[in-house]
Amino acid sequence: MSSIGIVSPQAMRFAEPLRLQGGGALAEYTLVYETYGTLNADKSNAVLVCHALNASHHVAGTYEGDPKSTGWWNTMVGPGKPLDTDRFFVIGVNNLGSCFGSTGPMHLNPATNKPYGAAFPVVTVEDWVAAQARLADALGIAQFAAVMGGSLGGMQALAWSIMFPDRLRHCVVIASTPKLSAQNIAFNDVARQAILSDPDYHGGDFYAHGVVPKNGLRVARMVGHITYLSNDDMAEKFGRKLRNAAENNDYKFDFGIDFEIESYLRYQGDKFSEYFDANTYLLITKALDYFDPAREFGGSLTRALAGTKAEFFVASFSTDWRFSPERSREIVEALVCNRRRVTYAEIDAPHGHDAFLLEDERYMNMVRAYYQRIWEAMPVKGQA
Repeated sequence: MSSIGIVSPQAMRFAEPLRLQGGGALAEYTLVYETYGTLNADKSNAVLVCHALNASHHVAGTYEGDPKSTGWWNTMVGPGKPLDTDRFFVIGVNNLGSCFGSTGPMHLNPATNKPYGAAFPVVTVEDWVAAQARLADALGIAQFAAVMGGSLGGMQALAWSIMFPDRLRHCVVIASTPKLSAQNIAFNDVARQAILSDPDYHGGDFYAHGVVPKNGLRVARMVGHITYLSNDDMAEKFGRKLRNAAENNDYKFDFGIDFEIESYLRYQGDKFSEYFDANTYLLITKALDYFDPAREFGGSLTRALAGTKAEFFVASFSTDWRFSPERSREIVEALVCNRRRVTYAEIDAPHGHDAFLLEDERYMNMVRAYYQRIWEAMPVKGQA
């Protein structure tokens, strides 16, 4: 297996307004995306990869001159990898509201010629999918071989199967959920409150003040990061180890950093606050909260998925307490009730929610086998 190598992002501007689920519209917007592999003659080998909270269009490969800029799912996507770019044409799209290129709060609002800031409209998973469908139209892709995503990306894949049932043959949903639990919504709100209460937030218009609400972002990331790891994983990596224990195997008896886990979380928070946008964090976590396709069907996920036509691959991880296996089983059960063809994998892995990003051999082999099946059923295998 080899890396895709050097890749470059592309951008496409859309002048037609995008009507939003919450009301209102984006009058114009730009989507940033990357593609890997070659689109075949009948454009039937395209796979859309939907990203999670702090990821982007940069799924695989690296940028020229920056060897550390590896794509967030480089373990999954590339030549000879589970999603094999020697066979499939893979597209990664940066969602609206992001801070990685697509139109978001940091960009100029054409109505005011100032950054949108807090005026950027709240967007939903369904809004992202509608925008992705427009990009597919522009690229001439009438139907995806698969739409795939992990975590929040899995929600988008599920939404694709509901909103555009004829536009995907397979739906790959990994470490995801049909809706957030009250506990998950609570974690998201604590993270948002950390940002909203930061004096440097300035009601969302901190760009004009030349500041960044770093303290709020740090705490938000620390809260979120705790939920991505399992108790077993944290115990194995950190336990109750003291920082600099070799020098001083005792407590400091103050409010600084005593434990290795404290040091790790603060490092993650500091790093996150240097590159992520506070308004984007608010928008994306709210999109997570709002996602609930069963809501319009009296709470019935079975009815919500009744119109789907794709075949499904659903995977969960045993120690993922953020999006637990029980939530994936809800999706599977609703699909079975609708007589959909579904493959379900529940993987015993110690890494919590983050397991979907890691190179667990059993997990990778299951995804590889599923894409092998997609490939074998391809109407046209040859590339253009």
